[in-house]
Amino acid sequence: MTTELESLVFGVVLGFTLAAPPGPMNAWIAAAASRSYRAGVVTGLGAMTADALLGTVVYVLDRGLDLLPVVRFVYLVGAAVMAYLGVRLLRDREERSVDLPLERTFARAILVGLANPFQVVWWLTAGVAFAYLGGLVLLLGLFGAIAVWVLAFPWAVHVGARRDQRVRRGVLWLSGALLLAFAAYFVALFAVG
Repeated sequence: MTTELESLVFGVVLGFTLAAPPGPMNAWIAAAASRSYRAGVVTGLGAMTADALLGTVVYVLDRGLDLLPVVRFVYLVGAAVMAYLGVRLLRDREERSVDLPLERTFARAILVGLANPFQVVWWLTAGVAFAYLGGLVLLLGLFGAIAVWVLAFPWAVHVGARRDQRVRRGVLWLSGALLLAFAAYFVALFAVG
C-alpha cells in the first residue's frame, strides 16, 4: 500500500512539473481563458490530450527506438507553431485567433501540445522513465494533477480578465510575447542541437 501511495504522490508531483511551469501551453491556455473560462478549460483539456498521446507514443516506441534524434526536428516545428500563434495574438489585440468554436479550440490546443518541444522532451525523458517505475498508479496521479491545473489555472486567469479588460489585453499581449520568445528559444536549441 505504501508503494502505491508513494507512486500516486510522486505522480501528482510529476503532473504539476509538467503542467504548471510557464511555457507555450500555459500562454495559450491563458489567452483562451481571458476570453472565457470554458475556452481555457477546453484548451487545457486539449493540452492534456496531447500529453496522453505523447505519453502513449513514447511508451510504445521507447522499447525499441532511439527517439532523441526526433527532438531536434520537434524544436524546429515547435518554433514555427509558436511564432505563428504569437504573431496572431500580438496582431489582433482582441484576439480572434482564440475566439473559436470549442471543438476548434480543443483541436488547436492538441496541435500546440504536440508541437511544444517542452512537452515532447518531458515525455522523452522524465515521463517515460517514471512511467516505467510507477506504472498505472503514477500515471493516475500525474493526470489527476494535470486535471486540477486545467481547472484552476484558467479560472484564475478568467476571473482577473473578467474584472478588468486591461488585464485581458495584458494577458493576450504577454501570451503572444511569450510564444514568440519560446519560438526564438526553440530555434536556438535547434541551431545548437
